[in-house]
Amino acid sequence: MKIAKKNSAALFDRAAKKIPGAVNSPVRAWKAVGLIPSFIARGDGANLFDEDGNRFIDYVGAYGPAILGHAHPAVVAAIEDQARRGFSYGAPTAIEVELAERISAAIPVAEKVRLVSSGTEAGMTALRIARAATGRPGIIKFDGCYHGHSDSLLVRAGSGVMTLGVPDSAGVPEALAALTRVAPYNSLAAVERYFAAEPGKIAAVIVEPLAANMGVVPPAPGFLKQLSAIVHRHGALLICDEVITGFRLRYGAAYELYDADPDLVMLGKIIGGGLPVGAIAGRAGLMDLLAPVGPVYQAGTLSGNPLSVRAGLETLTLLAQAGTYERLEAAGARLEAGMRVALGAARRSGCVNRAGSLLTIFLGVNKVTDAESARTADTAAFARFFHAMFERGINLPPAQFEAMFLSLAHSDADIDATIAAVQESLAAV
Repeated sequence: MKIAKKNSAALFDRAAKKIPGAVNSPVRAWKAVGLIPSFIARGDGANLFDEDGNRFIDYVGAYGPAILGHAHPAVVAAIEDQARRGFSYGAPTAIEVELAERISAAIPVAEKVRLVSSGTEAGMTALRIARAATGRPGIIKFDGCYHGHSDSLLVRAGSGVMTLGVPDSAGVPEALAALTRVAPYNSLAAVERYFAAEPGKIAAVIVEPLAANMGVVPPAPGFLKQLSAIVHRHGALLICDEVITGFRLRYGAAYELYDADPDLVMLGKIIGGGLPVGAIAGRAGLMDLLAPVGPVYQAGTLSGNPLSVRAGLETLTLLAQAGTYERLEAAGARLEAGMRVALGAARRSGCVNRAGSLLTIFLGVNKVTDAESARTADTAAFARFFHAMFERGINLPPAQFEAMFLSLAHSDADIDATIAAVQESLAAV
């Protein structure tokens, strides 16, 4: 069928006159798949409805927060109740304390918690703490891992294994980018080389315990445990970026699944129930470096915003119920199996990487273990696949290198309809 997009096209034209690129976050522009984006009117459970009245089974999930589905009635009721009490006060609240206590109880390293407004802010603050704690300037990140758009982290690898990081965006000073080292994901040898080359210079290593920004790429067995040992042996800190994975794969942090031993964790998305939020959590001695206790300055007018906190508390309450993550695992396994069968039936090269309710179908490559292998995927084929799925009422992330997000609202019927669409779309492209 042909999806009507008259209203979305008109809105895109209007937006382009006042908003750079017509969108407020680049991936929403759908440039990687060559389409005008659908403008969404509302979400309900596992479904999105656009301004043209089209209904889609949604696997974007607001890029992670919508783990309960869109507009869950209990979360909506909590936000409505809080809105009647006020939107923001510029003062501490009891519910901020409660959310910090919930996070701390669920994540062993989270002895103390600072709420902020975004994952980018969480990453920026975590690095500032690490540099203050160690007195060192350098950091190591991994190729393909995204930790927000702060200057120190918006850096790509140089041309060789031991080159300095180079800016991944205009406006990032080269001198600041040069403090960042970029290693291949799953490579312990590269991390060891950086520490050996610059003893006493690396403040922290930052990593997604499960990479989800080059598509879903799991850590190799033992990688995070050994990485923790290397980092601490050299006197640096390990920062686990759990903005996506926090409360996504289990009730708590994903690092425990992979035997990591972080000093700080970054959180976001789910802990705000879909409203803007971020958090830094970690060992008390490190967290107490933050003002007003310590010398590391961080502040935010909307940090701990009551609407976000109420939505997050209600979301965590529902996620804590028995059987929640078993249901998400079953849904993910069902979709993964169906996609694998569809690839085989279509006789197409490709693979499906999954962890719990996160997954990516890579086309044109049979195994993806890091950013380099992810970049060998056939992005043109994925764009055609996206078009075919869209025409069949399935809303996928609009780029090969984004994760699909399942929710508790996805039914077996939704997943089976998606698998049928995958089979038809692979045959068509």
